Amino acid sequence: MMEIEVLAPAGSYESLVAAVNAGADAIYIGGEKFGARAYADNPKEDELLKGITYAHHFGVRVYMTVNTLLKENEMKELYDYLLPYYRAGLDAVIVQDMGVFHFVHQYFQNMDIHISTQVSITGPESVKQLQAMGATRVVPARELSLAEIAAIDATGDIEIECFVHGALCYAYSGQCLMSSLIGGRSGNRGRCAQTCRLPYSLYNEKGEEISKNGKNHLLSCKDLCSLDILPDLIEAGVDSLKIEGRMKSPRYTAGVVRIWRKYVDLYKKVGKKGYQVEPSDRRELLDLFDRGGQTDGYYTKHNGKDMIAFGEKPKKREVNEKLFDFLDKTYVETQKKHDLVGKLRVHTQMPMILELSCDKAVVCVQGAIPDVAKSRSATVEEVKKQIQKMGGTWYQLKDLEVELDDGLFIPVKALNDLRREAIAVLDEKILSPYYREVELPYTRNIEEKKKAEKEEKKPFLHVVCETKEQLQAIAECSSNHLMVEEISFEADTIAASDWKNTVDNLHQKGYRVNLYLPHIFRLEAKQFFNEHEKEFVEAGFDALMIRSLEEVGYVEGIFKKYQEKRPKFLFDYTMYNYNHEAADTLNLLGADKETLPVEFNLKELKKMDCAGKELLVYGRIPMMVSAQCLKKNTLGCDHKMSLLTLQDRYKKDMPVKNRCTFCYNSIYNAQPLSTIGLVTEISNLGVESYRLWFTTEKKDEVRKIVDCYVDVYLQNQRREEPIKDFTRGHFKRGIE
Repeated sequence: MMEIEVLAPAGSYESLVAAVNAGADAIYIGGEKFGARAYADNPKEDELLKGITYAHHFGVRVYMTVNTLLKENEMKELYDYLLPYYRAGLDAVIVQDMGVFHFVHQYFQNMDIHISTQVSITGPESVKQLQAMGATRVVPARELSLAEIAAIDATGDIEIECFVHGALCYAYSGQCLMSSLIGGRSGNRGRCAQTCRLPYSLYNEKGEEISKNGKNHLLSCKDLCSLDILPDLIEAGVDSLKIEGRMKSPRYTAGVVRIWRKYVDLYKKVGKKGYQVEPSDRRELLDLFDRGGQTDGYYTKHNGKDMIAFGEKPKKREVNEKLFDFLDKTYVETQKKHDLVGKLRVHTQMPMILELSCDKAVVCVQGAIPDVAKSRSATVEEVKKQIQKMGGTWYQLKDLEVELDDGLFIPVKALNDLRREAIAVLDEKILSPYYREVELPYTRNIEEKKKAEKEEKKPFLHVVCETKEQLQAIAECSSNHLMVEEISFEADTIAASDWKNTVDNLHQKGYRVNLYLPHIFRLEAKQFFNEHEKEFVEAGFDALMIRSLEEVGYVEGIFKKYQEKRPKFLFDYTMYNYNHEAADTLNLLGADKETLPVEFNLKELKKMDCAGKELLVYGRIPMMVSAQCLKKNTLGCDHKMSLLTLQDRYKKDMPVKNRCTFCYNSIYNAQPLSTIGLVTEISNLGVESYRLWFTTEKKDEVRKIVDCYVDVYLQNQRREEPIKDFTRGHFKRGIE
C-alpha cells in the first residue's frame, strides 16, 4: 500500500500553485485538449509545463486528464500533444478511452496510466483485466461501497483512487447521455451542461404527480464530504483521496486541500480511535461551497434521499471574509520557495566557488577569477546583496557564509552569472530525475487505416426486448415470417428458470437468441447470476450483450468453472469505440462484435470501419443510469419494478424504470430514436446488423414498428415513420 495521497483538482495554473501550497501530495489537471472539463481555465502548454516544474520542485506529483472519448482525427494529435509533458516528467495520465489507454501504454511506456471513473469500474474482474493491460491505478465508480472497494483492493497491488469531496453526479460517470441528447453537449467529451441540476416533476403510472412543489431538483445530488469516514476509506484500501473541483476557484482548492491534509496527518498520528473531525472545519468547508448540504456519499449506503439536495442551491450565503482573506494570502497569492543555505568563497587568483544547499539537493559551481581592486575593494555586504537576489526563482537564500579576501574587485555581472549558474544546476539536479525520453518513436501512417475486408452480407435485424410482452410479440412469429434473425432480452425480462425453454422455442422458430446483461454489474448482479449460474450456462444463448467491462471477466469465470465455451460477446455502445485504437482494444478484451457509437453523426460513422458491427436504428436511449432511485426517494422502496415519468420544464416526458433486481434506475429519452427517413444514408454504412430496441412499447407497437423496419430496411419499400413523436438522435448533428 502506497502512502496515503491527498489528490487536489486544478482547473488553472493558479489552482495548481494553491494546491501545492496547501499541502497536496498530487494534482490532477487538464491541458488544452481531451479533458473532461472543457470549460475550465485549462492552462496552455507552456503554463502547464511551468506548473509541472513547480509541483515537482516540492515533491508533488502531477496527473493530466486525457479522460474523454477521442474521435479518429483526434487520435492523430495525441502523440504530439503528450510528448512535451512526458519529457517534462508528467507522472501519469487519467484515461477513459480504451484506445487512448492502449496508445499511451504503447508509446509512453514509463508513464503511469490511471483509469478514469468514466469507465464505470464496479468490481475486481475489470480491474484485473485493466492491470494486466498496463493500468497502474483505477478510479472506481463513485457509487461503490466500502466493501466493494475492499474487494477490489484484495485483487492485487493496483492503486485505488476514490472521490472523497466535491460534486456528485446523479448518474454513473460515463453512463450519462442526458446533456448530449438534449443539447449536444456530451459528458463523454468534457462538455456536460449539468442538466441534472434543473428542476423536474415526477409522475406515477396513473399520471399523478408524486414530486413535491419546491422540492423538484430530483436529480441534484448534495456535495460529497466523506471526512468523517476517512479512516474507513483508508482501511478499505483507498490509496488516493480525490477532491473534485477543477471548475472551482484557487481559493476553494486551497481551502479544501488544507483541511484534508490536516485530517490525513491526524489519522497517521492518532489512528482510527483518536480520529475526530472538528465542527468548525465542517463549517469552513460549507463556507467554501454549499449546494444545499453535504453527504458521505455511497460508501455506507446504496442510495437515499438524504443524498439529494431537492431544493435550489442557496442563493445568498454569509461570506466568511476572514477565511477567504487568510486562504488568499497564505496559499493563493504566494508561491513556495526552497530555503537555501549558501557558502561563497572568493580568493585571490582562484575561481569563485558558490555552494548552495536545500532539502532537495546540494550543488557547487565555479565562476570567474576576481580582479585585483584598483581602488575600492568589494565588501561582504555587497557580495551578499547580489547573491541573495533570487528574483522569480523557486528559492530564497536564508543564510550565506562569505569568505572574501581583501583587495579584490568583483564585477556585478560575474556575481550574477555565478548565482544564475548555481540556480540552473540546482534546478537540474532537482528536476532531472523526472525527465524522460521516448523509447518507441511514433511513426504516422501516411495512408488512412484501410477498412477491414469482410464478406459482404445482407444486413439483418436484431430486436432487443425489455419486457415479457415485447418478447411474446416477436416469439409468436417465426424468423422467416418476421425477417428478424436475432432476438435479445434482458436478464430480468423473464424468470431465469424459463431461459432455456424460451431459448429453445426461439431457436426452433429460426432465431438466434442473446441475453442482454445488466447496464450496471455490481454485487446485486453477481448475486443474481451466482444463484442462477447453472441456468445461465445451460440456457444455450448464442451471444451475450456486454454493457460493462466487469461482465467480461465474470462471464469468462462462470463458463470456465463449468468447462463450457462461452457465448459470443456483442459489446454494446456503452463500451465506447470512438476510434480504431479503441475498437482494436475492445477486441483484445474479448469483443466478437461491437456496437457503433450513438453519439456520432452520419458523416463520422461513414469514416469508421462499420463492417461486422451493429447500429442502433430504433429505440429509446437511456439518458441516465443511476444508483439512485426516484421511486424510493419520493414514495419509498417496495422492491417492485415500475414505470414512472420524469417531466422537464418543457413538458417533455422521460420514462423511468427502477430495475429492482439489479438496483439501478434507467431514465430514457423522451423521444425514441427512429431512422426510417435516413435509410438510404444508413444503408450505405455497410453494417452487419440493425438494432431495434424496445423499452416501453406495447405489444401492438412492437409488431407495427418491426413490420415497418423490415419493409424499409430489408425490402427497400417506402413507408412513413411508424411513430409520430421521434428524434433522429445524433445522426444529423453529432456532438462537439
